[in-house]
Amino acid sequence: MMEASRRSNALGSVLWMVGALVSFSLIAIAGREASRVITTTELMFWRGLSVVVLFVISFALGGRLADVKSGQPKLQFGRSFIHFGAQFSWLYCLTLIPLAELFALEFTSPLWVAVFAPLLLGERLTATRIFAAVLGFIGAMIVIQPGSASLSYGSVLALLSAVGFAINMTATKQLTKTDSAFTMLVWMNVMQAIIGSFFLLRGVTWPDPVTWIYVVAVALMGLTAHYSLSRAFALADAIIVAPMDFLRLPLIALVGAYVYNEPLSQAVFLGGLCIIVANALNVFGERKRPQR
Repeated sequence: MMEASRRSNALGSVLWMVGALVSFSLIAIAGREASRVITTTELMFWRGLSVVVLFVISFALGGRLADVKSGQPKLQFGRSFIHFGAQFSWLYCLTLIPLAELFALEFTSPLWVAVFAPLLLGERLTATRIFAAVLGFIGAMIVIQPGSASLSYGSVLALLSAVGFAINMTATKQLTKTDSAFTMLVWMNVMQAIIGSFFLLRGVTWPDPVTWIYVVAVALMGLTAHYSLSRAFALADAIIVAPMDFLRLPLIALVGAYVYNEPLSQAVFLGGLCIIVANALNVFGERKRPQR
C-alpha cells in the first residue's frame, strides 16, 4: 500500500512539474511579446496586480486580511525590493538575449544561494557546495564568454538577475520561520505593484487587446508556475523534483529555435550542462549528508 502511494505521489509530482515547466516557458514567450508594446516597468506593474487574484481565492476559501501580516516586515520590504530588481532584469533580458542563454544563467541562482546561505543564515559551507558553486560559475562564464565579442549587456544583466534571485531565495528561507508562502507571495506582488507605480508617474501605456492577453498570461502563469513547483515538492523528495527543473533549459532552447529562430549555441549548452551538473551535485550532496 505504501509503495503504491509513493508511486502515485511521484507521478503526481511529475505532472505538477510539467505544469511548472509549461508555465515558465509561457512566461518567457508572453513576456517577450508584451515587451514589444509596453515597457518592462509597465509589465512589472500589471503583473503585481495579480495579487487581486490571490485575495479573491483566499477570501473564497475563508481567508482573512490578517493572514498576510508578516512577522518580519523589514525583511519582507528588503526582499521585495531585491526581487523587483531581479525580476525586472529577467523580463528586460527577454528582449536582449536568446531564451536559452537567459534560462542557463538563471540556473546559477541555487549556486549563489550556496554562497550566501552560510554568510546570511549561518548554514554550513561544505566542500560539495564550494565545488558546485565553482563549477556553476565556470558554466556561467562559458555561457557569457567574457572577453569575447559575444559578451553583451544582456548576458551580464541576466547573471546579476540570477544573483538577485539567490538573495531573494535566501531571504525567503529566513521568512519561512514566521510567514506562510501565501503571505510572502502577497507581499511580493503588492510591493511589486507599488514600486512599479513610482516609475510610472509620467503615465502608463494602456495595452491593446492582444497585448492584454500576454500581460494576463505573464501574471497568471507566474502564479501557476510557483504553485506547481510547491505542489511538486510537497508530493516528492527534492532529489526527484529538482533535476526535472533542469528540463527547462532544453525546452526553452527548442522554443527559442522554433518560435524565434534563435541559434542553438554550443556555448550555451556546454555552460548549461556545467550549471546543471553543479546543481545536481548540490541536491545529491545535501541528500547524502547526515542530518543532525
